[in-house]
Amino acid sequence: MRVSTKPVNRYPWYLRPFFWNQNRKYGQVLKPPLVWARVPKLFAAVAILYGVLDQRSSPIDPVLRSLITVRVSQINWCLFCIDINSSVLARRSGSMDKVEALAQWRDSDIFDERERLVLQYVEAVTYTDRQVDDDLVKQLHRYFDDDAIVELTGLIAFQNLSSKFNSALDLPAQGFCRMPDSEAAPGGEENL
Repeated sequence: MRVSTKPVNRYPWYLRPFFWNQNRKYGQVLKPPLVWARVPKLFAAVAILYGVLDQRSSPIDPVLRSLITVRVSQINWCLFCIDINSSVLARRSGSMDKVEALAQWRDSDIFDERERLVLQYVEAVTYTDRQVDDDLVKQLHRYFDDDAIVELTGLIAFQNLSSKFNSALDLPAQGFCRMPDSEAAPGGEENL
């Protein structure tokens, strides 16, 4: 890690229940919130945004949300994000199949047409040498209304913020999802 964290009792009192809840849920406090919390107002803003994007009432189903977060994490080389989001994807999808195939999604038949289209959109938004064009958005409208496209784009943008932050500060994986060594690193033809 490129910056240090503090013991939980050294953060403002109003953030400690959040860390207590993480410890209860995950069996440990996650490193990224400890780093974000070094600037408490920034932490609060990020936590609120995440909470809005991870609602059960979202028009984006949980498996698709997890595919998005893992793929963005792979592209941005965020080891922490790949770790925790892969764990969630495996739980939500009921197996490791999509987790293991995601880095090479174009070569896999495990993803349906809607998932493939969203992954194409994820890459168009995330890679800096690409752009979203009208045709891609027109294709998204086959599956999503305008509100869902806004939320989809917000989720991709948030995961880019989160994974780029974590990657830049070299926040480590915390052991949520054991991946084979050859698949732990981000993949895809763009990284060759």
